Order: sequence, then structure tokens, then C-alpha cells
Amino acid sequence: MPKDTGTAPAPRPAEKVRNVALVGHAGAGKTTLAEALLVATGALPRAGRVEDGTTCLDTEEVEVRQQRSVSLGVATVEHAGHRLTLLDTPGSPDFVGELRAGLRAADAALFVVSAVNGVDATTVQLWEECATVGMPRAVVITQLDRARADVDEAVRLCQRLLGEGVFPMHLLDRGPDGAVRGLVSLLEPHPETSTEAADADRLRGELIEGIIGESEDETLMERYLSGDELAVADLVADLETAVARGHFHPILCVAPLTGVGVPELLDLLVAAFPCPKEHGCPPVTRPDGKATPAIECDPDGPLVAEVIKTTTDPYLGRVSLVRVFSGTLRPDIPIHVSGHGMTDRGHPDHDVDERIGAVSSPLGTNLRPVAACPAGDICAVARLGSAETGDTLSSPEDPRLVPPWELPTPQLPVAVEAASRADEDRLAAALARLVAEDPTVRLERRPDTGQLLLWCVGEAHAEVLLERLRSRHGVAVSTVPVRVPMVETLGGPARVTGRHVKQSGGHGQYAVVVVEGEPGPPGSGIVFEQRIVGGTVPSQFHGSVEKGVRAQAERGIGGDRPLVDVHVTLVDGKSHSVDSSDAAFQAAGALAVRELAAAAGTRVLEPWCVIEVVVPGEYVGAVMSDLSARRARVTGSDADPDRDRTTVRAEIPEVELLSYPGVLRSVTHGTGSFSRQQLGYEPAPASVAVAV
Repeated sequence: MPKDTGTAPAPRPAEKVRNVALVGHAGAGKTTLAEALLVATGALPRAGRVEDGTTCLDTEEVEVRQQRSVSLGVATVEHAGHRLTLLDTPGSPDFVGELRAGLRAADAALFVVSAVNGVDATTVQLWEECATVGMPRAVVITQLDRARADVDEAVRLCQRLLGEGVFPMHLLDRGPDGAVRGLVSLLEPHPETSTEAADADRLRGELIEGIIGESEDETLMERYLSGDELAVADLVADLETAVARGHFHPILCVAPLTGVGVPELLDLLVAAFPCPKEHGCPPVTRPDGKATPAIECDPDGPLVAEVIKTTTDPYLGRVSLVRVFSGTLRPDIPIHVSGHGMTDRGHPDHDVDERIGAVSSPLGTNLRPVAACPAGDICAVARLGSAETGDTLSSPEDPRLVPPWELPTPQLPVAVEAASRADEDRLAAALARLVAEDPTVRLERRPDTGQLLLWCVGEAHAEVLLERLRSRHGVAVSTVPVRVPMVETLGGPARVTGRHVKQSGGHGQYAVVVVEGEPGPPGSGIVFEQRIVGGTVPSQFHGSVEKGVRAQAERGIGGDRPLVDVHVTLVDGKSHSVDSSDAAFQAAGALAVRELAAAAGTRVLEPWCVIEVVVPGEYVGAVMSDLSARRARVTGSDADPDRDRTTVRAEIPEVELLSYPGVLRSVTHGTGSFSRQQLGYEPAPASVAVAV
């Protein structure tokens, strides 16, 4: 559970605040780097080595190991008079929702790249995503002391794959044994070092030109080109401007286990990354959609904050991690909670008033009470009963709404059931808490199959959600195969008689109907008409026959698959002046449908979907080949050369999409995504019909 670890440092003015998201693929070393920064600033007493070579914090101090790569971790430290909030984002593509939450809360992104594994396609995609929204970025290369580490190659990959404006800030200083013992700054002139880097002057020149190219002092370039030696202080002063504009991206090298590069990284975060005032605030509206003046990072401005993460603790209840954009959040003040735009995921629109409880500074899973959280800062708030991830907190007298960030659409259905009757009562409440915590989750009870589906982003996401149900919420659940709702239609035309005649003393039941049936066009549903001549079936019973036909079609012939797309015509029949009734003719109509199915046979129809798959151009061939193997019909594609993305459109059976999210992720190395829409039903192949 969250623990009180003492009073946090006093809040800093926004100019002295840096909110930094650590971004990178799983295994790049983000959490290890964050731990090293915490230890270096005294926020943690020590870090220790574990068997796999990574570091972990003392579990009695901060319990972050369980959150590695699957959840947004937050810690606040102090360095050089500045308050640094580190947002350790998950690296798996399954948790891109948490990553985007971290980017919304941050003012700059620090991309963590492994010197062993280099830059993967997911990192490039995230880099482009940050570039689209103008997020200032820098790169830190870690795992320098690992076997097979190649820093030079990692730098070359960053410059080639991440685009223009990527420049190394240091050279490595290696000892006689080849171990990295320090960094040599490229901002300062220096004699030849033990690295014997022949291109040191070239690298230094490119770095300086990159910095002064973004400088507001036009004389710097003239002085540099004329051969004047520029003061390091002048270059450092322009470094923040260069990074804040989003066009200059420094590369640093850090060995977290030995501490090499950690002081330089801390200094860069303070000197080069923008403060909240420089990065600006997201747009806001009124909850009713009306326009409102733009907000600024002003502690005295109107209160506007956003919930970027929600967790549930058995002792504290719901704990909300909040980024304050404007105004000041204080304990025990009334607030307005607004949530809009995600009703399709089980998050209904709401506007409610609540009261803030305790306000704390987060350090992993620990909370340190603070007196206030001003604009630009990040804090944790306990016991907000209605607030969910993505909701806006504002003043009840002046409510505002921040549009939610873009979230991936969950495409992997997982059918869950309570493991026992005792778990059934707790399952609904636990699932509701899961949905409140994670806006990428969608909960659905399918009326056609009766299954409870937990829609997830991917397999890793599903595993984490199921484990949270068991460990955090104490609900034992089991998963069962997802059933795709099949339907049936008539195999051909037929003419049959439905005869419902019963006599058991007193009034009996008498109804006879003659109907003709045939399969209708796809999507036509059940069409009923009558062509009675001579009143053999009185007009008051025509509707009764139709009710019986539709009820039987909805139930299906075997009781498990509805009958669809059938044209039924009432052509003849018989009635009795005493024994005929509404119920009798409903029963006769239902019997006639069963007789039609027996006479004409039925065909199993399966649901089809229209999908759009967006992938980098290099994976288009592999994606199309896989779609063809899944019985899909590719209907077209559109290429976007500016983004190196291609959209492939196809029609595909729904049953083939059950495992598609994981396959697409594997084929495209985590860079592909897809969306779906229902298309209709088509005849299923014999193998599929037999299987279901």
C-alpha cells in the first residue's frame, strides 16, 4: 500500500520545475536509469544489483519492481535548486495508453536507448509521435558496460532513424581496460583523450552549429564562422532554447550501475529542458462544449488539472495522480470533476462536485504529504470517488474540461468468468475499478453469446489486467474461449404447414398456417408478409403468426444460432371459431419456421468485419500475406510517404481477428495498428461451420 515517507520538499515555482517522461522500448533501462537518478539526488538511500545485472530499489523504500514496463511510475527529486519529476513510462506497445498519459503530464521526453539493442521500430514511432505534438526531446544511451554494447553504433542509429537535429554531447573516456570511466564534453575544447576520437572536432562543430542555429543571438553564428572561440556559458545559455523549440535533440551516455554520466544528465535536465511555463498548457473548454479563454501555467489562475493515472488501494481507496496546469490544488478544497468523450469504453460523461482530501508528492508507490500543488507540478490525491484517468479537475464556480489524449482502441477480446459463486458478487465491482483505472480497457456483455468480454490492447495487457483482478482486487477469474456469434439462414425455398392443434377438454387450441419461405438478401433480416385469400386465417391473427415467426427466428432452430435474412409469406391456413387464439397462431407460426428449416435446410453464416491496418511501408507485404492466409479480401491501400505509413483496407471474418492483435504486433515489431467495423454475415466454410 502507499506509505507516508515523511514530508516532501516544498513546492517550487514553475521556473524551477522540470517534468520529464522517460520513453523507450521494454528492456532499454528506463527504470534502472530512474533509480540511479533517485540515488544520485539522495531520494533513495541505495540501489543494489540483482542477478540479471539491473538495479532494484530497496523494496522497503519503494516498490516499483512489480510495475516494471507495465505501469506509469512517478518520482520527484531535487537537484540544483530545481524540482524534477520523473515519469517512468512503460515500454511495451500494449501500454501505450499509460505512455501517452506520461507525455501529457510531462514537458519534455527523455528517450532511453540501449547500447546493446539500439533503436527499434517502436522507439522511432514514439519519436515521431512526440514530434507531431512538438514535445522537446533528448536521448540517453544506457547499458554502456554491458557485453556487446556499441555506443558509436547506437549514436549512428539515433542520428539515422530519429531524423535531423540529433547530436551527441560527449565522448566516452575509457580506461586501459576499455571500461567507461567518464565523459568528455564536446562543448569544451579539449586535447586528444584516451578515446582517440579522430572526428572529435567534427562532432564538436556539428554540436555547436546545432545549438547556435536555434539561438536568438544572431551574432553567435557570425563569431563562430569567423573563428572566435565561443564561451561554454554562452552555449549552455542557448541550449535550453534549442531543446525547447523541439528542433535540437542532445544525446547523452549514462552507465547507471557505475554512475558515469548521471551528474551530466541531471545538469542537462535542469539546464536544457523547458519548464512548464515554456511548454505551455493544453486547450480547454467548458464542460458544455462552449469556448473558454486559454489557460497559462499560473498558480493564481483558474484551477485546471488532469488525472493522468488512477490506482485503487485497499486502505486509501482510489488514488489519483494529477498534473496541475493552472491554479493551485490544496487539501480539503471543493472541486468539480468532468469526464467526457469515452462513453464507448465504459466511461460515461459526468460532471460532479467533490472535495479534495490529502495532497501528496509521489515517490514510486509511496506518498509524501504536501501543503499545496501549484501550476506545473504533479501530485497524488486520495479518495476522489468519481475521478477516473483522463478526467479534469477544476473549480465548481468555473468548471473546465481538458480534451482526453488519444488512446488506442482495444482490439483483443478476453472472455472472463468468476471462478466461483462467491467471486461473482465481487467481479462486477472489481471490473468497474479496472475500467476506472485504465481508459484503454472496454467492458462488454455480449447479448448474442452472453459472454463478459474484457477488451484489451494486447496479450501482455490482458495478462496484467487478469493478475490485477486476482492480486489487487481479490477476485478469482477464469478465461474461456471467445465465442463468435454465428447465425443461420434457410438453405433454399420451401413451402410447409405449421399445425398446432390440441384438445384436452374445454377450449382447445387450433391454428394451421401454410407458409412459403426463402433466404433473403444479406442484411435484410426477417421479412414477413401475408397473401391470404378468402379469410382462411382471420386478419386479427396475421400479427400473431408474425410474432411466432420472429420469436422462433430469434431463438434459432437449435436454440443457439438465430435465423436471419429470411423472407416468410403466409399463404393459407385454417382456424376454428372457438379454439383459435392469439397464442395458438403464435405457436403455429413458430412451428412453421422449424418446418421450413427441416424442409429447406440451413446454412451457417459468420460475421465479417471491415478493417483498416496502418503499418510502416516496409511491413506492407508481410501484412497482406498474413491477411490472405486469414481468408481476408484486401480491398485497397493508401500510402503516406511523409509519415512512411500505409493503410491497408480489407474485409475479414471476425473469427480470424480473435488472435490478430498479437500477430500484427509480431509481424510489424509493435508498430502496426488496426481498427474494425462490422460488415455483416456471409456463409461460413464447411470447416468453420463444423467447428462451431
